[in-house]
Amino acid sequence: MSASAFSSAPNAGRGLEGHVLRAAGTDTQADLMTRSEHWFMGARLTLAMISCWLLAIALVWRFVVGGNSALPDLASAAAALLVAPPILAAALASLRRPSLHGLTDQLVAVAMLASWASGDLLTAALLPIIMIAGHVLEERSLLGSQEAIRALERLVDTTTHRIAADGTVETVSASSLQTGDVLELRAGDRIPADGLIGSGQSSLDMASLTGESVPVEVTSGDRVLAGTINLSGVLTVEVTRTGDATALGQIISLMEVAEDAKPPITRLLERYAGPYMALIMTVAAAVWFASGSTAAMLAVLVASCPCAVVLAAPAASIASIAVAARHGILIKGTAFLENLADVSSLVIDKTGTLTTGQLALARVVPARGVDPDALLNRAAALGSLSAHPVSRALAHARPNAPPLTLEETTELHGLGLRAIMSNGTILCMGRPALLEAEGIDPGLTPDHDGPMVCLSENGRPLGWLLLSDQPRPEAANAMQELKALGLSRQILLTGDRQAVAERIGETVGISTIRAEVLPAEKMACVLEEIRLGNRPLVVGDGINDALALRAGAVGIAMGAESTDVALNSADLVLMQPNLHRIGTAIRLSRRCRRTIQTNVGMGVGWTAILIGLAAFNLLGAEGAVMAALLHNASTFAGLANAGRLLRFDETGPVVPQKGKL
Repeated sequence: MSASAFSSAPNAGRGLEGHVLRAAGTDTQADLMTRSEHWFMGARLTLAMISCWLLAIALVWRFVVGGNSALPDLASAAAALLVAPPILAAALASLRRPSLHGLTDQLVAVAMLASWASGDLLTAALLPIIMIAGHVLEERSLLGSQEAIRALERLVDTTTHRIAADGTVETVSASSLQTGDVLELRAGDRIPADGLIGSGQSSLDMASLTGESVPVEVTSGDRVLAGTINLSGVLTVEVTRTGDATALGQIISLMEVAEDAKPPITRLLERYAGPYMALIMTVAAAVWFASGSTAAMLAVLVASCPCAVVLAAPAASIASIAVAARHGILIKGTAFLENLADVSSLVIDKTGTLTTGQLALARVVPARGVDPDALLNRAAALGSLSAHPVSRALAHARPNAPPLTLEETTELHGLGLRAIMSNGTILCMGRPALLEAEGIDPGLTPDHDGPMVCLSENGRPLGWLLLSDQPRPEAANAMQELKALGLSRQILLTGDRQAVAERIGETVGISTIRAEVLPAEKMACVLEEIRLGNRPLVVGDGINDALALRAGAVGIAMGAESTDVALNSADLVLMQPNLHRIGTAIRLSRRCRRTIQTNVGMGVGWTAILIGLAAFNLLGAEGAVMAALLHNASTFAGLANAGRLLRFDETGPVVPQKGKL
């Protein structure tokens, strides 16, 4: 009937924990609305159906039986009485809480009362029936976003295997898990909470959560997210976050908040709801005085209902939010979706954003006469004995390195490792200061802008292992893609050293570098971009990016494992650290804006045409009924156009799309 269908959506903020505690099997339409909303819709639909039967009886009696019987009039009056209460109740409620959504309810109520006053009982019954039927269909169309949220909730509405303190395995519900619990995840199990892998290796299907179609390989020490599926192998996982605190819980919370947000265009229309109502009442009165036709006056009232205009933005925005979630992009509000369409420059963090945020072996520099493979094998074997990031990077560089038979291992904080093998061989690996403390000359330090370690055996230096934080594989292509989308001004903003920043910038194609900056200086850089007339898109992942993310025109947190401060400061969240998704988000936002503009144009144009036809009494004897039918047709045309956004799909392998918006 009106955009009040949209406003009747359930309240947000219930959170994941409360949903998981519900009994399984409650994913029906009743769960997508409150009990009172479901009952009210059912009652209205039932009354409309009974009224239709009464009108059918009246029409059949009048045209088949004929005569001067009062039965047709009595049946029409009964039909009109049955459907009047819902219309009047909605109109009175909108008077207590004025909004653009209630404007249609008020106009329909006025038209219905005018039909009663003029004795047009058929119109007084048909008009509410048509509008109620349209309301129900619109409500069904707008429930898609709620079903998307329920689909996410069902990802963790499951049972899992928890390892008790005595080593026994028990089956428990996901809602009973607590931080610190240890789970045994078998092939095919869905992960019920965020956690850290203690042992095992497997592939995870993350498509339902992040949109990534390629399984992700994980092993001991890697993080896992609730809602993903263990495809192979057995994993033991220590629970680190449950319920609303999980990445999936945050997705649901963000979707629920975004669902209730009002786009700027809706707020603009609401500002003029009062004057619009006064204008329409004046036009309707003028038509009645000029023509003396009650039918024309009623048609003007019905034709002026702004349903198509009111639903133009919400329908498109909700469809876009659902599509974005399918791509692993979480949008905290529809206003941010519109703002993203206008960004003109990029301010992007380095560590963990442009780069993987994890050290990797860049180069091996062996001493004279030392085999590089032997050097790397020794370093990887020693690295597997420590949890230090440098040691882990070396261990991952050669995971199948032959193990060492050791009698004693000492980890010296800030220096490195000292180990004694069973044959008495002494190995030292770490900073040059460690070797110097052992009386060993590490030799010339290689020219390198990242972490480096040296390795010695029985007092003889074997060589150097150079590490660095590597750019993400897709970084260079993603930056080119953003330039093609109009973000030609790109700034790499980092607290790291100038040499490191320049190396990464050259690799990914960013020439403007600002390095060794503090968090406040990052925000100042973003504010300077705004003063220059740009609308900066800020992308980051750490605590030091929070101020900049908040200051930008739009802030994007990179990856579900971003710090909580960054997630809370950002306007969008990329659940999977894939830089191509930034371009996906921009293309989606621009398509959403075009859809909204098209829908508003269609709605305003169609409403103006209907008002003109009604004012000149060109809609026939039953003008109000015809206006109601044509009005609903325009509303559904807008919903269908918004539904086209659901076909937007870039979940497969992403290829840079030059120039495509």
